[in-house]
Amino acid sequence: MQLVSTLDELRAVINGWRRHGERIGFVPTMGNLHQGHLELVKQARARCERVVVSIFVNPLQFDRAADLAAYPRTLEQDCARLGELADLVFTPTPDLMYPGGQQQQTRVVVPGIAEVLEGALRPGHFDGVSTVVCKLFNLVQPDLACFGEKDYQQLALIRKMTADLNMPVEILGVPTVRADDGLALSSRNGYLTDAERALAPELAATMNWLAGLMADGERDTEQLAAAGSARLNDAGFRTDGIDIVDADSLLPLTAQSRAAVILMAAFLGKARLIDNRVVTL
Repeated sequence: MQLVSTLDELRAVINGWRRHGERIGFVPTMGNLHQGHLELVKQARARCERVVVSIFVNPLQFDRAADLAAYPRTLEQDCARLGELADLVFTPTPDLMYPGGQQQQTRVVVPGIAEVLEGALRPGHFDGVSTVVCKLFNLVQPDLACFGEKDYQQLALIRKMTADLNMPVEILGVPTVRADDGLALSSRNGYLTDAERALAPELAATMNWLAGLMADGERDTEQLAAAGSARLNDAGFRTDGIDIVDADSLLPLTAQSRAAVILMAAFLGKARLIDNRVVTL
């Protein structure tokens, strides 16, 4: 596994692979890797001769400086976890990615998807995501890129950006990796105390309960969200949002909707946990 941090090094390696006709898989991350990230890399490895993982804590997608400063940087541990799964780990700096400064950076905006749900709660967040992913796609030039379905709205955003800009990149959504008790794996789980970690699976349990109600025919999304929020709050969470929307458009359900997605977000202590589940209608 090669560790590179400059554009010249990255391009030299990528160009060599291209000359040999090798298919390139890519997994963009912000580091602090867990088993969910490794599953993305494994899926890329199964489909490609070469695999690139980027580790870059992207300042453009943070709306609070304190959150950016507190984000864990664990490069040595991350490289040890990756082992031979990746051929190359790209670790750019903010100055390399945004040489003109963040304020002067050209941004990629995906209308609609970036402005609703999580995007409405965190203005500018998804613009930072789409901008950095677009830049990384241009640098790595992958044939395939893997993203987790746990960040459902982010996956939808990247798919739309790639399609709208006619990027020759296949986007693979990888199912959420969960602990044995149902909790979706996330870097944010590291903020949980032991007591909070024991309680955390209730987020998925509440989500699955709501999915069961919908499978039984319940369609009043406001009532479902209110019931889910009450259950979480009674359990010790602070619900930040439960949205039940069309799984394709992320807009309100209509009579033509074929599937819904239940999007969950709740605070447990300092950690903001998210999860989702698609329900066929």
